[in-house]
Amino acid sequence: MLIVVGGQCRKIGKSSVVAGLIRALPSARWTAIKISPHFHTPAPGGGYVLTEERAPGDTDSGRYLAAGAERSFWLQVDEGRLHEALPAIQALVYRSANTIIESNAIVDYLTPDLFLLVVDGSPAGWKASGLRQLDRADALILIQAGAAAPEATRPPGNRPAFLIRPPGYSCDGLVRLVSDRLSANDK
Repeated sequence: MLIVVGGQCRKIGKSSVVAGLIRALPSARWTAIKISPHFHTPAPGGGYVLTEERAPGDTDSGRYLAAGAERSFWLQVDEGRLHEALPAIQALVYRSANTIIESNAIVDYLTPDLFLLVVDGSPAGWKASGLRQLDRADALILIQAGAAAPEATRPPGNRPAFLIRPPGYSCDGLVRLVSDRLSANDK
């Protein structure tokens, strides 16, 4: 099964939501992938670099391992070149019991079984990829304490919105949604 967690903008809590879901559903035997559309270290020859995290730590991919992921990867990719990394991503998804990817852009190439979009309830601060993916979201995850799902950011249809708070970055309804999708996928 493939779950994707995207977001309205950078630094909104996507990694914390991914870690929260991994922690809440350890029996899913997660492979986690963090996709960064920029390089923190230079890529030899350009394009992309895919690195497997080997130990829990302070990086996002290290936090996924600390939360209980079986494997964790960090994909750094040049803007506009994500398609070049697709064979590597697809191989990881194929070989994994369940995969959770932190990215907005990946839904332009892969169709997840569940796409969650993290928002803070404010209309300001939307990055282009977040706006572009809003209609594709199966559910919204609201991080702002005490927020209700504003009509301006609620996806069309009967898509749920979940209010989550730090430090767990999860809630019973969200865990139930993901658990139900995992169960349905196993049949």
